[in-house]
Amino acid sequence: MDGNGRWALKRGLPRLAGHKAGTENLRRIIRACVEFGVKYLTIYAFSTENWGRPREEVNGLMRILEDVIDRELQELKDQGVQLRHLGRLDQLAPNLQEKVLFAVQTTEQNSRLIVNVAFNYGGRDEIVQAIQQMIRDGVPAAEVSPELVSRYLYTAGVPDPDLIIRTSGELRISNFLIWQAAYSEWYVTPTFWPDFGKEEFQKALKTYAERDRRYGKVAAPEYEGSNG
Repeated sequence: MDGNGRWALKRGLPRLAGHKAGTENLRRIIRACVEFGVKYLTIYAFSTENWGRPREEVNGLMRILEDVIDRELQELKDQGVQLRHLGRLDQLAPNLQEKVLFAVQTTEQNSRLIVNVAFNYGGRDEIVQAIQQMIRDGVPAAEVSPELVSRYLYTAGVPDPDLIIRTSGELRISNFLIWQAAYSEWYVTPTFWPDFGKEEFQKALKTYAERDRRYGKVAAPEYEGSNG
């Protein structure tokens, strides 16, 4: 969900105003997911690298997360949304940890839309955590496989993403789902996240639907008439 800060600065507003606007937009995208039949939505809300931002901004982002849980949890539950957390909770304040866990537990029976909230998340950190846990569990090297690694990740039990949308025109992965996104399709738009509404989302889904996913192989017609 990139471009919140630049969206605000472009309007002469503080960066936190952009993050709040981005939160409002998230509500619209969640509703659109339900309408379009999307089953899984993963949002990158706060990375392990974001701790390096100015303290005022970091504290503001923590307050925004807490406020979103307080204001939106009941509506999300009523809409059939299940919330899951991806990342580490140990660096968050104890009261915020409790609220995140409460939100996850309160919605765990819902299945209309699974929303993975990547907060204090980093792809490399996730893989390191998985390896460390496998070592603690005494997994023999010969038994390590892609399927086993996937079961040790924060996203265990969740399908790999089909489509990753990057707003604000940035052309980098930014440490997001680097294991899971091995064969994901990417859609990059110059639109800042607060302006990435239902119509933009629908456009991204339409573009994805027109693509030919080959997973490193070639399309079937290319084999026709081949002599090897």
